[in-house]
Amino acid sequence: MILNYVYRIYPDARQEELLLEWLEICRKSYNYALRELKDYIGSRKCAIDRCSLVSEYIIPADYPFPGYHQQQNNLPKAKRVYPELKAVPSQVLQTNIRRLHDAWDFFINRGFGFPRYKKYGQMKSILFPQFKANPLTDWQIKLPKLGLVEINLHRSIPEGFVIKQIRVVKKAKGWYAVTSIQSDIEIPEPIPHGHCIGLDVGLLSYCATSDGFVEPGRKFFKTLYRRLKVLQRRLSKKQKRSKNYEKARKKVESLHNHIAFKRKDYQFKLAHKLCDMADTIFVEDIDFRIMAKGFLGKQTVDASFGQFRQLLKYVGKRRNVFVAEVDHRGSSQTCPNCRIEVRKELEDRFHSCPECRYETDRDIASAQELCNRGIEMLSTQGLWGKEIGCQVGLSGAFCLDKWRNSDSSVRTARSLA
Repeated sequence: MILNYVYRIYPDARQEELLLEWLEICRKSYNYALRELKDYIGSRKCAIDRCSLVSEYIIPADYPFPGYHQQQNNLPKAKRVYPELKAVPSQVLQTNIRRLHDAWDFFINRGFGFPRYKKYGQMKSILFPQFKANPLTDWQIKLPKLGLVEINLHRSIPEGFVIKQIRVVKKAKGWYAVTSIQSDIEIPEPIPHGHCIGLDVGLLSYCATSDGFVEPGRKFFKTLYRRLKVLQRRLSKKQKRSKNYEKARKKVESLHNHIAFKRKDYQFKLAHKLCDMADTIFVEDIDFRIMAKGFLGKQTVDASFGQFRQLLKYVGKRRNVFVAEVDHRGSSQTCPNCRIEVRKELEDRFHSCPECRYETDRDIASAQELCNRGIEMLSTQGLWGKEIGCQVGLSGAFCLDKWRNSDSSVRTARSLA
């Protein structure tokens, strides 16, 4: 079992200067390794009888591909040519090269997203991959070539866990240590059990459950947009690379960090609240990246539904709550009670079925339909919606009163809210 705990660290002036120097050296080594990779590719992407002598660097035909192991083995030779590389811990440089080749492998697998050069200030983190002993002592953490650094240990490391690696991250709010801890304990994956609910997300209401709980919409970016607009206007009037430009840039970055922290804290609390309501949660399998390209793209990105779904799965696994994705297509156009199609436009926020006379909020109806589909997906009989003799005993059977008599569960959900 591997967990990541994030702590705030407080390096002194000397340590902070050293960390900034390491980040800059790692950025240069990353760009140098990427340049080798691009030169090798450029020398082999055109025909041999018309290779450019001007724009492409010619590499011998027997020269091997500059893979991770070759570039890693070249680091000791590079330290003789560039002595400043000796200031950085050797394993930090190795993991920096590993980061480049992880990006390259990701590009090869999906076919797009070629690695880019890191501009000045874009390298934000370094990784210490292993430790001989426990580096964490009373409110201090010991890092190679850096010494003891003060740390805000707001929660202790659980018993049975050991620290495997630490990533030091620079943000506008300060420095953070992402600590990876590992234990031999194996926690089984949650299985469907207990009370089931469906979860529908949206912009008007952030989420709605099949039990009737509705979380109002939150606008993290829009509430601070006016202040951000002022700071960005001031930044645009500063001369680049000047001291005043750097001060204004840090204020903009700090406000962006504040918005991101505020959003993530809210999503964690909401995920725990939903896990208190049910033992099995069904969510939409929608690709929110496509949704973010519509006319409500800015609001969709602000809501960050994809991040919320990932956090809900993480919290559900920690709390033994089963979270599964179900097909979202047509969930808002289907009556959850009798399962017929009820067409609605985007401005129609109320569901009224002409067949079974079932009426409820549109988002709640969509969540109830997601719950129906989730139970159907997990049903072992595979007889959902079929007319059979023993239909009354079938789990999740087709019933016209399935969602009509749910007042008690609605009251329970509202009391939790």
